[in-house]
Amino acid sequence: MYRFGGTATLSSQQVSPTSKTSLEDGLTAARDALLSLQKQDGHWCFPLEADCTIPAEYILMMHFMDDVDVNLEVRLARFIREKQDLEHGGWPLYYGGHFDLSCTIKAYYALKIVGDSLDAPHMIRARAAILKHGGAARANVFTRILLAMYGQLPWRGVPFVPVEIILLPRWFPFHLSKIAYWSRTVTIPLSILCSLKARAANPRKIHVRELFTVPPEEERDYFPVRTRLNRLFLIIERTASLFEPLIPQALRRIAIRRAEHWIVERLNGECGLGGIFPAIVNAGEALALLGYAYDHPYRDQCRQALRGLLVEEGQRAWCQPCTSPVWDTVLTCLAMQESADVDQKPVREALDWLIPKQILDAPADWQEDHPNLPGGGWAFQYANPHYPDLDDTAAVAWALYQADPQAYQGSIVRAADWLAGMQSHDGGFAAFDVDNTYYYLNEIPFADHGALLDPPTSDVTARCTGFLSLYGEPRHKLVVERGLAYLFREQEPSGAWFGRWGSNYIYGTWSVMEAFRLARVDTGHLAIRRAVQWLKSVQRDDGGWGESNDTYFEPQHAGRFERSTSFQTAWALLALMAAGDGHSHEVRRGIEYLLHEQSSDGLWNDPWFTAPGFPRVFYLRYYGYTKYFPLWALARFHALTRKTSA
Repeated sequence: MYRFGGTATLSSQQVSPTSKTSLEDGLTAARDALLSLQKQDGHWCFPLEADCTIPAEYILMMHFMDDVDVNLEVRLARFIREKQDLEHGGWPLYYGGHFDLSCTIKAYYALKIVGDSLDAPHMIRARAAILKHGGAARANVFTRILLAMYGQLPWRGVPFVPVEIILLPRWFPFHLSKIAYWSRTVTIPLSILCSLKARAANPRKIHVRELFTVPPEEERDYFPVRTRLNRLFLIIERTASLFEPLIPQALRRIAIRRAEHWIVERLNGECGLGGIFPAIVNAGEALALLGYAYDHPYRDQCRQALRGLLVEEGQRAWCQPCTSPVWDTVLTCLAMQESADVDQKPVREALDWLIPKQILDAPADWQEDHPNLPGGGWAFQYANPHYPDLDDTAAVAWALYQADPQAYQGSIVRAADWLAGMQSHDGGFAAFDVDNTYYYLNEIPFADHGALLDPPTSDVTARCTGFLSLYGEPRHKLVVERGLAYLFREQEPSGAWFGRWGSNYIYGTWSVMEAFRLARVDTGHLAIRRAVQWLKSVQRDDGGWGESNDTYFEPQHAGRFERSTSFQTAWALLALMAAGDGHSHEVRRGIEYLLHEQSSDGLWNDPWFTAPGFPRVFYLRYYGYTKYFPLWALARFHALTRKTSA
């Protein structure tokens, strides 16, 4: 299986020096393999996998609309069955993870609606696991709303989400501008579905009453209290729901029209509302409920956007939560740029593909708070003009600057100024918004997932601050200083940094170490030495690094896992080399690990999920992370060794 390495387990006392030949062979093989995956127009895009909630919801969406592709549902169901965990009988949120009740309920319902027998062993195991964990009444809010639309539980079992929320003034405690972009795009169409009490077509009339421990109409405990503030919001929300019949119909019609216009304005062509699966599904169902004909262009856009998320694998298929072409392309470019002595033409082709993707003057939600700030960002997906994100923008601008700051000057200036204008008051940067820190909103009944907001994070702040430091424009000096101060404040007692958008503390620490390198922070700085000490302390016996997504529940296990992974090893190596420890014993052991684990195709393949979409509730497996991050680490190490030998 493996081509380019030495032993699998390396002693901490004896490390065979990395052979120059094996390093160069491995590096060349990885680069060639990655180049072979470049699209004809210059970009890269790799699959992005989430848990089985997504393919299950795709099946349930088809039955909601009575628009069932039988061949597709059979292949989606095969994928779902293959992902069932034989140990706990349900479906986890990430590979090897613990049982998740809501994911399992949706997977079970999807399989039953496709035609799986109740007496099939996998259905028996899943049903027993669901009942063992309290049954369907204990599911999360989004699952209960789906069950309500399928007539499986009463509407009193879901939060009150009136469409009139779109009319609330900005000073009100809840306003659309106070929640994250993903929350907005999901909630507005969902508010139409909830207000009109949408009912799934469910052509096969399939129910799941067997998943309730108490008949759903008799259940009285749909809203377990999470905190004291949650109890208060629950009382307010339950009381407000009693007055829904008194809402004037004229007001409701106005609200529905406003919500409809909001959705249509952001439909976003073939990439769909917000570029994310849940929002696209809700938009399609809401438009159908509002009377748009099946062949109306708006509904057709939604269908095409959903089909564009499908991954076909012969006898099985699955659905992505979104696509990641900009992110995959720029990270591949950054990895390739580490080898400055090799042909950079493929990188320039990729960067040229990115240039027209920059969002300069399109209408966008962020403009509400920054009407005079010129646009300059990039989105994560092929298109999402209302929602450029800061992380992609900083990474693209970084790669453009490294490639040719003069040739790409116009794009770099617009990106840098936009990023600087999007800094939050605490000095940090968030993914999409500024000062989105209304933490009390995570306590409302609707927000049991705890991911309603988009506050500043260390990893995004690191990317933005690092690029702005590299760019070195004097007018951004204060922005950089505030960003660095934020990062120093956010360091954990262990010496690590939390990873909001990658798993987990290893990712966060790499992100910050990279920023400190670009900002030329003295490698002797205490914060850097503490980070280096932490990274070395969690290196595994085989020379690699690994970290479980369980650390989002159990931070005391930060940086630890049952085995090493290629992408987390690469992050740790990049962090150590950024910190000036490139010639250390630990780095050489890590490089040996990567070379040993490299497959015969020149790349790496780990089944582990690489990032949270939302910590504790939604996780992702970026298929590209096992390709470009190890290459990045090998290329940097190779450059360091060449400098030394020279």
